Amino acid sequence: MNKIKVITSNIRFDNPKDGNHIWANRISILTDIINNAKADFLGTQEGWRSQLYEFFAKLSDLVIVDEHRSWIEERMYPTIFINPKTFELIKSGDIWLSKTPSVPASKSFNSAFPRLCTWARVKHKELGTNLLLINVHLDHLETTTRQEQIKVLISEVEKIRKKNEEIILTGDFNEGPSEDVRKILIDSDIELDDSWLLLNKEEEASHHKFTGTNPTGTRIDWILTSKSLNPISTRLVKESTEGIVPSDHFPVISEYELKS
Repeated sequence: MNKIKVITSNIRFDNPKDGNHIWANRISILTDIINNAKADFLGTQEGWRSQLYEFFAKLSDLVIVDEHRSWIEERMYPTIFINPKTFELIKSGDIWLSKTPSVPASKSFNSAFPRLCTWARVKHKELGTNLLLINVHLDHLETTTRQEQIKVLISEVEKIRKKNEEIILTGDFNEGPSEDVRKILIDSDIELDDSWLLLNKEEEASHHKFTGTNPTGTRIDWILTSKSLNPISTRLVKESTEGIVPSDHFPVISEYELKS
């Protein structure tokens, strides 16, 4: 068996109104966490192209997956990064979570902004098996919008997924694991498990608004995998430096055994 490490992290867009927590003060804290973790797959949410490339330049082991993408400057993107020593990139793409998923920047279902997921088919270099990596950011306002967006994701993933291809889905789902988006995913044919639940972890809020705590919040940042991936550990990263946190979301780190 081989172990792989997965991180999902809403990096918070580069907002000059964030006071002490502006991107310039956070970027090194966040990249140190990612570099020290030695991730094989990182999914980020919220990031302008320039911000993501500044971030990428500080990552020691990961490469950005964006060869498929024609960037739109006024849009923020969920983005995939992979360790090229672990994975060989085969193909990648973006799916806009609208009635017209192949149309860039399209939006439907009363979404506040155009939302999308990004995917990458990779080959594990040692095992020779393929994985479908998916990273998503759903609407932040309405659960009915998120429900329709996740249905688009499921439908489009079913079209591109190869037979018996294992999936790792990371993202900011903007609602907790007991709510309707999760129910739709569970009832779908892509059959994904939540390592947090499998490991019987106590629920914690992952979005904390730069405070480092949110006792009334929920875990809205998830890592879901095919049932054949065996979770070893999962946690929220709550590190800070002199009171500065890496984002207004805690990164989530999970480790898995990947069977040959």
